[in-house]
Amino acid sequence: MPRWLSLALFLVPVISLLAVAHVYLYRRLVRDVTARKGLRRAGIVLFVGGFVGSVGARMLGAMLSSEVARTVGIVLLLWMGLVLYLLMFTLALDVGGRVLARVRKAPEPPSPERRAFLATGLAAGATVAGAAVSTYGAWRAFHPPDVRDIPVRLPRLPKALEGFTLVQLTDIHIGGVLQRRFVDELVARTNALKPDLIAVTGDLVDGTVAELGRYAGGFGALKARHGAFFVTGNHDYYSGADAWVAFVQGLGITVLRNRSVSIGDAGASFDLLGVDDWSAQKLGEPGYDLDAAMRGLRPDRASVLLAHQPSNFQEVARRDVGLQISGHTHGGQMFPGNVLGHLIWGEQNAGLSQMGSSHLYVSRGCGFVGPPMRVAAPPEIARIILLPG
Repeated sequence: MPRWLSLALFLVPVISLLAVAHVYLYRRLVRDVTARKGLRRAGIVLFVGGFVGSVGARMLGAMLSSEVARTVGIVLLLWMGLVLYLLMFTLALDVGGRVLARVRKAPEPPSPERRAFLATGLAAGATVAGAAVSTYGAWRAFHPPDVRDIPVRLPRLPKALEGFTLVQLTDIHIGGVLQRRFVDELVARTNALKPDLIAVTGDLVDGTVAELGRYAGGFGALKARHGAFFVTGNHDYYSGADAWVAFVQGLGITVLRNRSVSIGDAGASFDLLGVDDWSAQKLGEPGYDLDAAMRGLRPDRASVLLAHQPSNFQEVARRDVGLQISGHTHGGQMFPGNVLGHLIWGEQNAGLSQMGSSHLYVSRGCGFVGPPMRVAAPPEIARIILLPG
């Protein structure tokens, strides 16, 4: 399928739903609440402007200076998140009210004054609830990620490497919103953990090297005893994977593209594998190649695989790789995305799972994509502690 067609099949339904949501919210939160023409016109301007701005945010950003574009972009993305929660609460209260009315079976329909009172109460309740959840979500998204400790018993890990710490950073999404300040804070928090190894498992950026290199350059300060390693994610391919791979290598970070390296010394070591993103082939790139990454590996050695997406873990487990470390899902990022993510990915949506003797850890990620919000899926820095299996 041509890329333009797949993009259209995604965008057309999304834009249509966004338009319907704006019309519905205007009707329920403005038109049904007030007859004053001035307030209705202001509501029309707000919802029409919000819709047009949300759809054309990227084009608008290209027409404005960088700092103005960033501010406008953040506002429009926050608006999209707010619309989601306004829609959720308005629908919930609307449907709930109708169900309650049917259950109660009032003998007479409510008076116009009663209907106006109920409409105003619904609008006020939905607006307060939506604004509260959106405010919390924005605070959580911009707040530094939590450090989460995950002990994993790795089959065939030498006793001498017990307690080896691998810090995972993933789904950082440096771009128009998250920039150098976020990078420097993330790097400082990571280095403070004094890890043995750092793994950056894809979706580093949303933009080109020319646009974002000055921000992403901060990752050159990552420090670990056995170094930092990187594998590509799908958003890195959208942004020019080959250019970013060269840039990351220039920072002193080792890029694993369908290959493996030995971590440790002659006395105690394990194999670290890395694969390109699972979906790269859909973009016309060579992409994921587990065979190449495992070429020459000995079955009696411990192994850890870095792969952006948790896809193909069943095959990874069949080949007896001890641990796969992934991201991609964001853990759903924003409720109800976490619920939908669990329906799609199951246990692989977030956290530690196991198949046979092989383990999979999927991080919720450090940054965000789309609305700058995190609700019921907080960002994290994963500190994986390896123990002999």
